Amino acid sequence: MPANTKIAYFSMEIALADALPTYSGGLGVLAGDTIRSAADGGVPMVAVSLVHRKGYFRQRLDAEGHQTEEPWTWSPEATLAETPVRVTVNIAHRDVTIRAWRHDVSGVGGHVVPVLLLDTDLPDNADDDRHITDHLYGGDERYRLRQEMVLGIGGVRLLRALGYTALRRFHMNEGHAALLVVELGYEEMKRRGLTQVTREVAQAVKPLCVFTTHTPVPAGHDQFPLRLVAEQITCYGDAFNACVGEFCFDGRLNMTYLALDNSHYVNGVAKKHGEVSQQMFAQYKVDSITNGVHAGFWASAPLRSLFDRHITAWRQDNASLRYALGIPRQELWAAHQAAKDELIHLVNARAGAALFANVFTIGFARRATPYKRPDLLFHDLARLVALHRAAGPIQIVYAGKAHPRDGGGKELIRKVFEHIAALRGKLDVVYLEDYDMALARRMVAGVDLWLNTPLPPLEASGTSGMKAAVNGVPQLSVLDGWWIEGCIEGVTGWAIANGHASAAGEDRAADAQALYNKLEGTILPLYYGERERYVDVMKHAIALNASFFNTERMVDQYVRKAYFV
Repeated sequence: MPANTKIAYFSMEIALADALPTYSGGLGVLAGDTIRSAADGGVPMVAVSLVHRKGYFRQRLDAEGHQTEEPWTWSPEATLAETPVRVTVNIAHRDVTIRAWRHDVSGVGGHVVPVLLLDTDLPDNADDDRHITDHLYGGDERYRLRQEMVLGIGGVRLLRALGYTALRRFHMNEGHAALLVVELGYEEMKRRGLTQVTREVAQAVKPLCVFTTHTPVPAGHDQFPLRLVAEQITCYGDAFNACVGEFCFDGRLNMTYLALDNSHYVNGVAKKHGEVSQQMFAQYKVDSITNGVHAGFWASAPLRSLFDRHITAWRQDNASLRYALGIPRQELWAAHQAAKDELIHLVNARAGAALFANVFTIGFARRATPYKRPDLLFHDLARLVALHRAAGPIQIVYAGKAHPRDGGGKELIRKVFEHIAALRGKLDVVYLEDYDMALARRMVAGVDLWLNTPLPPLEASGTSGMKAAVNGVPQLSVLDGWWIEGCIEGVTGWAIANGHASAAGEDRAADAQALYNKLEGTILPLYYGERERYVDVMKHAIALNASFFNTERMVDQYVRKAYFV
């Protein structure tokens, strides 16, 4: 019931179901897993996002790897229930009416976390305003600011209209929702009978707010010029004139600083990321809560059946996955092979490929952007082909979208396609288009090794390797993000141990050689020559990584550190 709900979780994107294109990637998938675990744990939470009627986009790739985008249009009217209230936010001197569609997430014990997807596509609104909630991360600065007004300001107003009056914390999953602190300040101003938001009013809001920052990359921190802010945020009159300096820096509204300055608890998403963020935002106290994944959602059907047979109540107690060490090797291998057979069948059907289930398969699927370095594996094609022939055959499955305006990311996809063409007849590499949550579940379960090659320290956390670990798939990764905490060399997976790569000075050749050396000298000989030892690494990936790097543990840390303190 609204009166008993204590936590409001705001996120620009939330991955809820395969049929709902309300997410773009890792941030949204994390939000969905967070809500699933909150429902499992009975956390009194309500979540708020936007409906994104045309989704992020559907990716189309031609034979040379040129990406084009198509809208993923869907109808919330056909699948969701509309809430009984509507609210308005004055944007650019026009009242914009907002409604919400409700999607319920049920936990293992029956507790429900409602998710409210805000929507401005209403006949009462001007045509321009009807499209505010169409495209996730689409449009220009003006479009983004209007979206963030709907999310932060409209989200608080809709919660109040629905009767959520006893909310104890407002959790901002990244800075996109930071305008909620402005609305909370406006509420507090009116409660005190004032006409101006003062510093004292702002301080009264701070205990209500929690902020999680997810990236050190500048593109992840929205900023808007004050001219645009004054033009668009017209719902408060002169109420904030006295404290513009409290919310704006260097002539711009910086959403990250707005959230930082008005939150009682701030965290990064891995221990290393917390340290990096503390350096970036030295005047604030930045803690860390390492991300996780929802074990029950990401485990493939064969692995779920395996856990059901050997680990009592693992869904209710993810920490008990440590007992995976007791699973017989042959049963784990059989479950993995069942998931791999499913992936190979899908890849061959979708791409017209001829991959084989008995060949060592590497998976790489990330957003295509330069710092994630998807082309590092192809730095030295001759060396890659040589180890493929000498140490044991390999095949590689790629996937990932580039943001429509990320020219560098699109160019990387084209480069990967060039490498695929150069390797044709020597080594099989397949790039699957339109990477989404359904494909991700198949890939993380069906490959034999998960590869991750970010440029340190730009990988804030990364969760794809955690999803692989739930399925007993080890990771080979640069030591960055969560892998600094999760890697026990040769036990849970392997590190691309170079140490020369950094955001200040990348040594691609050294990183590539370290990658090839680990494949040729350690991983492939283990897979092809000492299968039992390879399966032991798979067991430890579950027992040591999946048992800890899950959202059950993560949500529990938020409850203890941020929500109920």
